[in-house]
Amino acid sequence: MFTGIIQAVGEIAAMEPSGGDLRLRVHTGKLPLDDVALGDSIATNGVCLTVTGLPGDGYWADVSVETLDFTTLGSLTPGASVNLEKALTPESRLGGHIVSGHVDGVGEVVSYGEDARSWRFVFRAPDNLAKYIAHKGSICVDGTSLTVNAVSGAEFELNIIPQTMAETVFGGYRPGSKVNLEVDVIARYLERLVLGDAAADPKASGLSMAQLADNGYL
Repeated sequence: MFTGIIQAVGEIAAMEPSGGDLRLRVHTGKLPLDDVALGDSIATNGVCLTVTGLPGDGYWADVSVETLDFTTLGSLTPGASVNLEKALTPESRLGGHIVSGHVDGVGEVVSYGEDARSWRFVFRAPDNLAKYIAHKGSICVDGTSLTVNAVSGAEFELNIIPQTMAETVFGGYRPGSKVNLEVDVIARYLERLVLGDAAADPKASGLSMAQLADNGYL
């Protein structure tokens, strides 16, 4: 579990195909690893990866086919910058929101521009994730916990303060840049709960207006 508060920006050092998937080496820069052991988790651009090696200046991790198919990690190249966050401990502050590191889909940057001392970004999410993105709700973009300022269909706006621009990979985004998105996990669980017994039906496609009415939401 993570908070979405980025602790350092690392760099992809190596990408080695291995048995149909990938081994990834990350230089961690200023992120201290003295409390990291083999088997621990580090969110890498929002993707929860298990540490399989500690060479001294970073870590190795295995990236599965599932992760390659549903995140941006497979499209990165050596030298690319990545947001890093170590997993929560019982003593950690929950400064952002509850983040699992399980990416829901890949979005893209539509546009961005200066807004006083901040920057206002517009992102487009996959259509199937739009229903989980709410005005003033939380969303995780490449591992960064952010508040949604506005929603229009599958597009949403975020305000990025100078601190976030300086301490994350946001400064490298351009229109068309692909990003990992994780929606608020509470929204996903709520949908399953409201489905009730229908959640066990493989043909169940999601909530209907009738189900919302039956549960007192309409």
